[in-house]
Amino acid sequence: MAKTPLGKLKAAAIGMMELPRLDAKILAGFGALGDLSGTTSDALDDCDIAGAVPASLLRPTEPRARVVGQAVTVLNRAVSERRKVSGLAEIEAHHLAEPGDVLVVQGVPNISSMGGVSATVGKRQGEAGAIVDGAVRDIDHSRAIGYPIWSASVSPITGKWRIETMAVNDAVHIAGVEVRPGDLVIADECGVCFVPFARAAEVLAVAERLAASEAKRLKALGQGIALAEFVKLPR
Repeated sequence: MAKTPLGKLKAAAIGMMELPRLDAKILAGFGALGDLSGTTSDALDDCDIAGAVPASLLRPTEPRARVVGQAVTVLNRAVSERRKVSGLAEIEAHHLAEPGDVLVVQGVPNISSMGGVSATVGKRQGEAGAIVDGAVRDIDHSRAIGYPIWSASVSPITGKWRIETMAVNDAVHIAGVEVRPGDLVIADECGVCFVPFARAAEVLAVAERLAASEAKRLKALGQGIALAEFVKLPR
């Protein structure tokens, strides 16, 4: 059944109600990578795609978490004067998310774009987690319920009266990387990678080749190969 907006945003502010969907084999292929973000970052380099963000810029609330999912995007901005009613409307994005999707928020420095209630809604919707270029709060709660978040900062300052959601499922910019709804999101302890939807299969093929080569090199090291021979092995 097709979903309809919840009424927290004007209809024109929602770029798309349904995401284009990647083949499940592509998602599974990325999920099978051992060094998830590192191998994906190398593959993006080989494909001349600037899509990797280090964990020093987007820190994980749960270092052991690994996320592979498609982006449901939210664009937030600071308001000039404090509101008397909440301007946050990421619930529209949660409403559109399908299990396994990742909430991707262009937020505001040092002001929380999401807290415990939003994380709980995302968890209930089956989201894999969230990426927030801005601040979040209540991270003890999000950790407790198993909803991992990668954020630029953590702050107790609520965005309810200070932030306005401008759009859902439209293009956003995360640490300088353009992310469109449906793009692939890769995240682990080392950082976050964004893979354009149209190039996901291409990037996966490169990543799998690099992972296989890395496995052979590590095996050779374990078997005691001389370094003079090791440096001759193909990448």
